[in-house]
Amino acid sequence: MAAISLRKGNTRLPPEVNRVLYVRNLPFNISSEEMYDIFGKYGAIRQIRIGTSKETRGTAFVVYEDIYDAKTAVDHLSGFNVANRYLIVLYYQQSKISKKVDLKKKEDELARMQEKYGISTSKDK
Repeated sequence: MAAISLRKGNTRLPPEVNRVLYVRNLPFNISSEEMYDIFGKYGAIRQIRIGTSKETRGTAFVVYEDIYDAKTAVDHLSGFNVANRYLIVLYYQQSKISKKVDLKKKEDELARMQEKYGISTSKDK
């Protein structure tokens, strides 16, 4: 009911609100069905992607059809307990993810250059 009243009130949403949610701290063995059961209560879901690699286990992306449903899910599921783990539900922000990737690329490039030219950054010289 809350989502319907939001639409009628012509409420402006904060700029970070979007239809794509990034979920952390999931149990590693959670199934797609369990994800749809938990997140589907708040609206129609377009897609759920559960992390499977070593780096992405315990995370997922949930894409809602409607931005208001996504906001309701964040409001209700942040801190929700699943198998003794408290979910962290955030709005996906491409710019933050890109910055982490760019930083990692720059660090790797710097390490290659230091190795190539025999430069050490350790202070124990």
